[in-house]
Amino acid sequence: MKPNTFLRRTSGRTAPGTLLAVGLAATLALTASGCAKSEDGDSGSGDKSAAEGDAGQVVSSPGAGDRKTCVIGDYGAEKLDLKSATVGFSQSEKEANPFRIAETASIKAEADRRGVRLLTANAQSQFSKQISDVQDLIAKGADLLVIAPLNSDGWEPVLRQAKAKHIPIVTIDREINAAPCKDYVSFIGSDFVEQGRRAADRMIAATGGKGEVAILLGAAGNNVTTDRTKGFEERIKEKAPDLKVVFKQTGEFAREKGQQVTEQLIQSKPGIDGIYAENDEMGLGAVGALKGAGKKAGDIKIVTIDGTRNAVRGIVDGWIDGVVESNPRFGPLAFKTLDTFTKGGKVDQDIVIEDSAYTKDNAESDLGKAY
Repeated sequence: MKPNTFLRRTSGRTAPGTLLAVGLAATLALTASGCAKSEDGDSGSGDKSAAEGDAGQVVSSPGAGDRKTCVIGDYGAEKLDLKSATVGFSQSEKEANPFRIAETASIKAEADRRGVRLLTANAQSQFSKQISDVQDLIAKGADLLVIAPLNSDGWEPVLRQAKAKHIPIVTIDREINAAPCKDYVSFIGSDFVEQGRRAADRMIAATGGKGEVAILLGAAGNNVTTDRTKGFEERIKEKAPDLKVVFKQTGEFAREKGQQVTEQLIQSKPGIDGIYAENDEMGLGAVGALKGAGKKAGDIKIVTIDGTRNAVRGIVDGWIDGVVESNPRFGPLAFKTLDTFTKGGKVDQDIVIEDSAYTKDNAESDLGKAY
């Protein structure tokens, strides 16, 4: 049974178009001609298992009249051939997180498949480093930029420098607070508010809509945390007024921190019925804390977001009740966006992808699709 998919409802962002929705499930096989060179000297091929398979991102359908597009003339750049260009990729977080591993692998694999020269940098979860990383990519000759932002604010120095050199920017996974088709071309990512709503629906079903739940918040300063919290809380208030959010604390999207916060939680709120972790790593940290406290699988319902293999395995083992997917395989869609744009075609300013879900019904059969 395949994970259930949904078509994204707009929530404060413009719905995406279908221009880029053709062929996005194409293979990320690494056997294509050409070689993408990363700045650390590797071949750019990345982790094959993380990058390929039945995992291509699919763009959700737009609402009528909601599309806002961008063309290269409006942005102030000039047409170029992607195959002869140098693309710079800035990763935000250290690649201990499976989401980031799969994301980087996908970017490298698609660059390799297309024969595009790729420069890479990793900010190691330090925002000041990410700013200097991108400035360095520009100095090294990047013609185009793909950025996975750590934070949503504070990008003005990079945007000014890129604008002065007419460098198109595509952001993935997290948004930046700037003007599309002016400061950057397009954002590609999930509908994070809808992810929060879907997590709430799963929590309501798991708890019967009654009791007390906690939220392990993601890192502060980015739209993912804000939107996933908003969607969850709004849906709980709407559909399950007897289910109360009684605890909220950041786990910084990290497993160790998620475990620490959950250890505090079960001391201060021993009767907690459910934990909503805004990513899988924090959810797995919560599982570790519950095991350490002598809890049994299923005693406290856990719902997470991402779709990592360990979290889906947690469903099979009974510790996690449900996982809302957030697909990290941005390579094909990011490069297709750049290719269309640099040839003079229209691209959507806001490109939102469909996400699947894992439950007890499909977790075991679809474990191989997780990353």
